[in-house]
Amino acid sequence: MTVDFRETIGHCMQRDLEGVSEDTCVVNAASLMAARRIGCLVIHPSGGGTQDSSIIGLISETDCIRQVMAKGLSAAGTTVGQIMASPLLSIPSDRMMLDASHFMEQHSIRHLCVSEGEKIVGLLSVRDLVKHFVYAEKGPIRDLDDVYRPLSVLMRRDIETIDREATLLTVAKRMADKRIGALMVTQAGEMVGIVTERDLIQKGMAHNQDPTQVRVGSVMTQTLIDIDINRTVHDASDLMAEKNIRHLPITENRAIVGIVSVRDLMRMISVRDRPRMRGQQS
Repeated sequence: MTVDFRETIGHCMQRDLEGVSEDTCVVNAASLMAARRIGCLVIHPSGGGTQDSSIIGLISETDCIRQVMAKGLSAAGTTVGQIMASPLLSIPSDRMMLDASHFMEQHSIRHLCVSEGEKIVGLLSVRDLVKHFVYAEKGPIRDLDDVYRPLSVLMRRDIETIDREATLLTVAKRMADKRIGALMVTQAGEMVGIVTERDLIQKGMAHNQDPTQVRVGSVMTQTLIDIDINRTVHDASDLMAEKNIRHLPITENRAIVGIVSVRDLMRMISVRDRPRMRGQQS
């Protein structure tokens, strides 16, 4: 499958949006995200229903972790209206996907509302954006085809770790402080798993677990999915999409030497297209 890298956002966005009322507690929102295997929900005014009601905000897994768990707040006693992103950031559906990559990188977000006139009509995720450029015949990712070991260029070598006996509260605080979505889990100095925001949501918050009592070892992903440093960007993106993950450890001679995320791929797209963007603005 190939696509035009200059395609507009309207061709790639998600139109079927999952939403909840602003008075929904964060536990229920987390449970819905876990059940639907999605990373965000749109927020509607209370009492207005969720079908044709206006959209007043957005809540993501990151918001739940940074604004609730990391601050020691009760997920059952906090509503999504209290922590939602509002006013909404949006981009017109007739803009190019490259424009969306710059906008999302500039604001450090993984989900972007799409508008037509004054109405929100869709949602664009980092995964949507990366998938689009992976299959484009031309564009920033295709430009890496001739780069030797491109994963070594993209990956982060400064791997953040956490001991498996740490509490979920400690994990959430570390993620919030470092502004990252995953930590490698260690035991006796060896990496034995990975814990992500999604793990904290699906295995912790969605079940109203006490983050001060639950240990990371009980929610981490122990069977690591990794990729060799000699594989391509396309291989890494396809593997993350296939396994529904956002973080991928990179190995060299079977040892973990770095980690790459969907957001890292988006950042690369934005950086490599920056000369074109500056030319348009000058």
